[in-house]
Amino acid sequence: MDKSSERRPTWTFLTNHARVFLAISRDSGVRLRDVALACGLTERTVQAIVADLEADGYLTRSRDGRRNRYEIAQGAMFRHPAEAGHQVAGLLQLLADDDSVQQTR
Repeated sequence: MDKSSERRPTWTFLTNHARVFLAISRDSGVRLRDVALACGLTERTVQAIVADLEADGYLTRSRDGRRNRYEIAQGAMFRHPAEAGHQVAGLLQLLADDDSVQQTR
């Protein structure tokens, strides 16, 4: 076995914020504990990321009994100038099953 196949990548294409956002887009009632497990993050890190996404208008959080429900913001745009003018909905649709992505109407 050569060393290149044993090496772990030091970078990824998607940020932790993108992974958490994608997980929530797939299930609006997902528990953050489950998001953390799926993304390989701590629950505390996921909570901080959700707070970032909510503060910057990418999603809203509401209570549904004892659980939180999340809604992806309609027309949310990428923040970086290189992607200016593009909605994040396109990325979510690209990376998710057609049936699992919330519609952003």
